[in-house]
Amino acid sequence: MAASISAALLSSVLLFGHAALAQNRDAKASVIVFAAASLKNALDKVSANWEQESGQTVKTSYAASSTLAKQMEQDAPAQIFISADLDWMDYAAAKGLIKKESRSDLLGNKLVLVAPKDSSINLDLKPGADLAKALGNGRLAVGNVDSVPAGKYGKAALEKLGIWDSVSNKLAQSESVRAALLLVSRGEAALGIVYQTDAAADPSVKIVATFPALSHPPIIYPVALTTKANEAAADFLEYIRSPKAAPVFEAQGFSVLGAKTEKRS
Repeated sequence: MAASISAALLSSVLLFGHAALAQNRDAKASVIVFAAASLKNALDKVSANWEQESGQTVKTSYAASSTLAKQMEQDAPAQIFISADLDWMDYAAAKGLIKKESRSDLLGNKLVLVAPKDSSINLDLKPGADLAKALGNGRLAVGNVDSVPAGKYGKAALEKLGIWDSVSNKLAQSESVRAALLLVSRGEAALGIVYQTDAAADPSVKIVATFPALSHPPIIYPVALTTKANEAAADFLEYIRSPKAAPVFEAQGFSVLGAKTEKRS
């Protein structure tokens, strides 16, 4: 009887051990991506396509690029980092968090002014435009202008157009561009500055105007493997940059770039 129990116990231990090993292998095969919030719709689709092709798993954390870079600095397990601007990728590179040779410029975007879909606001975003009058008693939703890329681009554009001083006290600053979009979508802000791709992803808002391209630095999304990347992460990065993924990004309104770039001087 004792021998029978021991055999059964041993069998259970072995089965548990095999299950644990299989679970560990699956965990190691998972690719952990830290990506700018504005990428969610497109990257979710790209990830699903790759998962179907490869049989592997992608787990993505979306937030402001600043937040993600800071989390990586605190040893978060990201294997791929996609920032919404060059500055935060430069920051990650300076901190030794990415494999610099894997870095490239992945996507481009446009900056737009949005309003709730039933809004009657109409504005021509030219130098000296009366954005304050268009806002009235409402707020202008933006990502944090000191850290969130969309907020930084937005402030730069408003300054270039000579509008900043008239609206700087009317801002509703958010922790990410998607949070700013949500304020407009819910009607809690009269207008918002977001990316063209964000506006396309939310049917509750409409584009009122597009900021002139020369009013702000080029909107570039760099991508890189982190120092924690495994082989699966490298494979997924290649897929992200492949012709298979390009139409998905383009369908969401991104422009697909490609050339690798080193840290700026």
